[in-house]
Amino acid sequence: MGQRLLSVCTYNIHKGFSQFNRRMVIHELRDRLRVLDVDLVFLQEVQGLHLQHEARHADWPGPPQHEFLAQGVWQQAAYGGNALYEHGHHGNAILSRYPILSASNQDVSDHRFERRGLLHCVVEVPGLAKPVHCVCAHLGLMAGSRRRQMEALADRMERLANGAPLIIAGDFNDWRNHADDVLVSRLGLRDAFDSGRGRPPRSFPSSVPLFRLDRIYVRGFEVANAKVHSGLPWSQISDHAALTAELEPYG
Repeated sequence: MGQRLLSVCTYNIHKGFSQFNRRMVIHELRDRLRVLDVDLVFLQEVQGLHLQHEARHADWPGPPQHEFLAQGVWQQAAYGGNALYEHGHHGNAILSRYPILSASNQDVSDHRFERRGLLHCVVEVPGLAKPVHCVCAHLGLMAGSRRRQMEALADRMERLANGAPLIIAGDFNDWRNHADDVLVSRLGLRDAFDSGRGRPPRSFPSSVPLFRLDRIYVRGFEVANAKVHSGLPWSQISDHAALTAELEPYG
């Protein structure tokens, strides 16, 4: 393999709190992400600001969570706030070892009770002729909402990333795997964990994963390795497992 592998991770970090909000784990989470040592990190439920937590917890990080997690390892970070409330906001984030050329957040909320967005970054990866389009997604809980959000995602990528290398990762809440009907057929993506049986990885709950909620989709890459990080110590950090994949660019 002449070209260096590109390593990626997706993780729903539950706003930096353990399952059922028992305790704050943002510092442990930062340590675990460093152990993974990946190039691109796609994060969901990232707390951009929370004044009440900041007042309640003496060790609450000063900077927003995406900046705190990126410090010293990922030189670039982008954040898209989706859910806004009186004391703060949360959304998606992408951390990158490589330059982020552009970043934008598209509101795909289907109703006012579930605020959702698509964080779209264009990343310049050394050795690749074209920048990589990266989308961090956290889709809705209702099947109809998810389908409309996936259609909006496909529309955007057809318009802005036609033929370009593409990575879409996040929490799809798509346990029936309808994402393949839209993203695979329209965008030519493949699930990084696809073994030919059309079954995404089990990722929830992280203690003993039963449901196939989290995804890494790629285009323009061969998948060298893919792994689900569940059980201890991961289950002490978030109710979702972390997913990682090592990607080899075509050519």
